[in-house]
Amino acid sequence: MSNSNEATAILGGGCFWCIEGVFQYIDGVIEVLSGYAGGQTPNPDYKSVCTGRTGHAEVVRIRYHPDQVDFEHLLDVFFTIHDPTQLNRQGPDSGTQYRSVIFCADDSQRSVAERKIAKLQASGTYSHPIVTEIAGPATFYSAEDDHQRFFETNAGQPYCEMMIRPKLEKVRQRFGD
Repeated sequence: MSNSNEATAILGGGCFWCIEGVFQYIDGVIEVLSGYAGGQTPNPDYKSVCTGRTGHAEVVRIRYHPDQVDFEHLLDVFFTIHDPTQLNRQGPDSGTQYRSVIFCADDSQRSVAERKIAKLQASGTYSHPIVTEIAGPATFYSAEDDHQRFFETNAGQPYCEMMIRPKLEKVRQRFGD
């Protein structure tokens, strides 16, 4: 349930486990849910999204307190933990379901996202153009239960050790605990 002291962001940057595994530790974040957004198939599931034919991206829906963490800071973390210059892939995962995308809830989020990308492009942070899609509001479909809080419940798995833990460390180094 949301109230006036909460806001929502929907972000996709590769495997949702990697994004969720970081955002759940950000101060001001209330809840992070893995799921799917941006496709044409109603009520998608993991198996169908993995085919790349539903049009959905693996995303996370982040509920947060904007008085504790703003959307721009969430984007700072987002751009720290994935490579926004890779089209339809992140690390070993490839396909449109792994695209870099920001589903903006409103014009304010769109404006912040556009400014953030322009600033990153101008800064030379990346040697290639940013391909992150800025999209409008999208229907969010929650992923199956076994995909929720994946890092928290599977931290010792090789995928988590190789893919998620380094992202957490990168965020801790850049932003602190």
